[in-house]
Amino acid sequence: MKKVAVLGSGSWGTALAMVLADNGHDTRLWGIEEHVVAEINNNKTNTHYLPEGVVLPNGITAYTDLSKAVEDVELILFAVPTKAIPSVSKQLSETVTRPVSIVHVSKGIEPDSLLRISEIIEMNLSDKVMKDLVVLSGPTHAEEVSQRMITTICATSINSDAAEHVQEIFSNNNFRVYTNNDVVGVELAGALKNVIAVCAGILSGMGFGDNAKAALMTRGLSEITRLGILMGASPYTFLGLTGLGDLIVTCTSVHSRNWRCGYQLGQGKNLDEVLENMGMVVEGVRTTKAAYQLSQKYNVEMPITETLYNVLFNGADVKSSVETLMGRTKKHELDDMNVLINN
Repeated sequence: MKKVAVLGSGSWGTALAMVLADNGHDTRLWGIEEHVVAEINNNKTNTHYLPEGVVLPNGITAYTDLSKAVEDVELILFAVPTKAIPSVSKQLSETVTRPVSIVHVSKGIEPDSLLRISEIIEMNLSDKVMKDLVVLSGPTHAEEVSQRMITTICATSINSDAAEHVQEIFSNNNFRVYTNNDVVGVELAGALKNVIAVCAGILSGMGFGDNAKAALMTRGLSEITRLGILMGASPYTFLGLTGLGDLIVTCTSVHSRNWRCGYQLGQGKNLDEVLENMGMVVEGVRTTKAAYQLSQKYNVEMPITETLYNVLFNGADVKSSVETLMGRTKKHELDDMNVLINN
C-alpha cells in the first residue's frame, strides 16, 4: 500500500483517486471547493463532477489543506487544469520536505511561453521535492473510469523505472497501463488532440456527418504529427494510445468538453457564451493559441489549427472558414510527412 495524494477534486482527479483506492492505496484528494470536499468525505460521492450513482471507495479522504493532503505521501498526482499548474506546483515546492514521485495528467500547452506541463512542473519543483516525473495520458473519460469501465492509458517518463512504478501502482483489471519514454510526443499529442476535438464538435454542430469527421481526424493527426516530429517526438507515438487513441475518444464522444464546446460554436453561439455554459475548463481553447504559436515558431503547416485560431481569437465566420479550408491548394496526401520522417 502506498500513500498517494491527488491534486484536483474534479472529474478526472476523483476518478483516478478511485482507481488508486480500489488498488488498496491510502489516497488523499485535494481540492479548493469546500462543498465538493465535504461531499466526498461525508457522502462518498462527487455529484458535481461524476455521474449519478457513482460511489467512492472508503480509501479516499479529501482535503482543502494542501499540506495535510501531501503529508508523508510517496507519490503526488497533478490533476488540475493547465492554467493552475504553475501556482499549484509553486505551492507544492513550499510544502513538500522530501523527494516524492510526481505524476501529471493535465493536457495542455502554456500560450506565449509554449511550455509543456512537465517543463512547467520542472521549473517549479527542485530535486529536493521531485524524485522523478511521469506523464499519465491516453484515451480516457473520467465518467467511464469512475464507473470502472475498461480503460487503457500510458505512463510515460524518460526514467523507465519511474514509468514502471506508476504502471504498477495504477494497474488493475479495469485500468490497464502501458509504458512509454517519449515525453515530448505524449504531451504534444494529449494537448493538441483537444484542438482537433473542438473542430470535430463544430462540424457536428453545423450538421456535417461521419465523412467530415473522419477527414478532420485523419488530417488533424497529420498536422499534429508534423509538428511533433519537428519538436523531437517519435512519429510512432502519434499512432498509439496517447495519439490516435486519445484523438478518437475526444473527437467522437459527448463526454468530451472540447467536443461539446465546438458543437455549440457550430450551432452559432459565441465563444464567451459557450465557455460560460460549460461550467468546466475547456483546455482546447487555450491550447489552440499555443498550438498556433508553435506552428509559427517551427514554420510548420497546420491549416486546421490556424483555421480554429482565427475563429476563436480573430472573429472569423465558422461557415466561411470551413469553406476556405476545403478550398485550399490541392496536394499529395503525404506531402511533407515522408521528408520529416526520413530526416
